[in-house]
Amino acid sequence: MKVSIVLPSLNPDHKLMQVVSGLVERGFHRIILINDGSDEAHMEPFQEAARYPQCVVLRHFKNLGKGRALKTGFNYFLCHQDGDVGVVTVDGDNQHHIDDIVACARRLEQQPDTLVLGCRDFSGPEVPARSRFGNRSASFLFKTLVGLSLSDTQTGLRAIPARWVYAFADLYGERFEYETNMLLEIPRLSIPMAEQKIRTIYLDENTGSHFRPVQDTLKICRLLVKFLLSSVASFGVDILLFWLLGLLLRPVELATRLLIATAGARILSSLVNFTLNRKAVFGDENQLGGSLIRYYLLCVAQAAASYGGVYLLSRLTGEQYATPWKIAVDLLLFLVSFQIQREWVFGKRKQGGSR
Repeated sequence: MKVSIVLPSLNPDHKLMQVVSGLVERGFHRIILINDGSDEAHMEPFQEAARYPQCVVLRHFKNLGKGRALKTGFNYFLCHQDGDVGVVTVDGDNQHHIDDIVACARRLEQQPDTLVLGCRDFSGPEVPARSRFGNRSASFLFKTLVGLSLSDTQTGLRAIPARWVYAFADLYGERFEYETNMLLEIPRLSIPMAEQKIRTIYLDENTGSHFRPVQDTLKICRLLVKFLLSSVASFGVDILLFWLLGLLLRPVELATRLLIATAGARILSSLVNFTLNRKAVFGDENQLGGSLIRYYLLCVAQAAASYGGVYLLSRLTGEQYATPWKIAVDLLLFLVSFQIQREWVFGKRKQGGSR
């Protein structure tokens, strides 16, 4: 099999050797095992694994996080690719059945440009509540804000083509959020993706997992949360100015009043939003002028949609409902804006400006 295994592990027990020996028996020629700062009491599994000629053991002296461990494994793979088409990332707690690992690897060999995600069914009674909660919360955010339908956002079983291993190697994130940042790159880089159905296995109520449902769900959704906070701040500025301008311009005819209030509020709130999104959310490194032009093209289109929607609904229901309609219309436009800003306005560009 021309596929390498990348396996990060922290303080493993006997289950790690079950995974390693199973991979060796099924013909994997290279297993890149990363000891992510395990303590001395948990060194024996790594020492046993190192006896296999197929196994390369890399070590972090201190715990740096799963994201950093994966990137360490990716870097080793890229330096010693030797014709392999990609890697399969595997968790070391024996919760990935060996047949499912092989199925993902085989599919990668058949589709060497496609990212294959091993996806579990979270509807069964055997799934711990914290895992169901974390997956459903993240799935909802991905679908709503990114437009990416994923049945398993927490899966560690991923078959990654070599070209995307290179793209992921310097991606932001050191711990669990890194795996979600990888998923966020799928639509931005137009990565072909497929889901491979796998078994749902939880051992000892998933006590071996280092995933913390509330803290880590917030971490892995950091980008979405920052965008939401930025949007809420600018949204508050926009609504406040819209209301104030509406009061000041009350003697003016409805259509003109709405136009001035919408435009005035949007100019200031858009400057707040652009600055926050460029610096704090997306970390845009493109030239300021290009991002600013794209942002304001979107801003004009969004403002026109907002004005048209509010005007039409206000004429139908009465002008006293203009502010509530403004809130409703802009909330709908918000759902579209994240995808456009991430992929087009602030998306990374190659030389010449192409994606």
